[in-house]
Amino acid sequence: MSDSEYVFGVHAVQAMLERSPKRVKGLILTRGRLDGRAQTLSDLAENIGVNIQRLAPEDMDKLVEGVHQGAIAQVSPSQMWSEEMLDRLLDGLDTPALLLVLDGVTDPHNLGACLRSADAAGAHAVIIPRDRSASLTPVVRKVACGAAETVPLVAVTNLARTLKQLQQRGLWVMGTAGEAEQLIYQVDLKVPSVIVMGAEGSGMRRLTREHCDYLAKLPMAGSVSSLNVSVASGICLFEAVRQRS
Repeated sequence: MSDSEYVFGVHAVQAMLERSPKRVKGLILTRGRLDGRAQTLSDLAENIGVNIQRLAPEDMDKLVEGVHQGAIAQVSPSQMWSEEMLDRLLDGLDTPALLLVLDGVTDPHNLGACLRSADAAGAHAVIIPRDRSASLTPVVRKVACGAAETVPLVAVTNLARTLKQLQQRGLWVMGTAGEAEQLIYQVDLKVPSVIVMGAEGSGMRRLTREHCDYLAKLPMAGSVSSLNVSVASGICLFEAVRQRS
């Protein structure tokens, strides 16, 4: 494994400099760029003693695949949370847990958007299966706009087993499914809750579905039969926020 990776995009780079400064090894900015956003990144890097390099846009294009917006940070490799770290997190909570589970979301843009929604709703962690899922890539970080640095992303070996362990801890597991009889507004999300979203297109796997305490759906009034997983995640998470406020 490489001893470093690139994070790119203004928001993602700023989040790294502000929230994980010890991981940042270097900052690369577009040569000749002098606007306020570049100055902010430059000031943050100088304050923590990070070396700043300025390259031509075409040279920066060779470093990453995606729109870097003239800002790239070289950082130590991403660290996803383990199941043991999740246990310690739950042990220390003084409010009812709110977790988001993504069962096989493979699109990095969707994973990044789900992390952003989870951060906005105050979810305590996002859980994904170690296999058959997008991972914590630079694209995910860019789409998450800094949320990848604040919301624990937990990769588990056996999702069904993890859901059972969470139930044993007193959390209630709500799976989302279009054929469910009740709406999410009829589910009590004030209790310690796990919201499970299925994969793009195929939905939850059978074993995951069997480990849910109940199923719920979003009301769909239009001609579209389903929503993007990140949009649906945001709606479900903020229903929990509404009930708890």
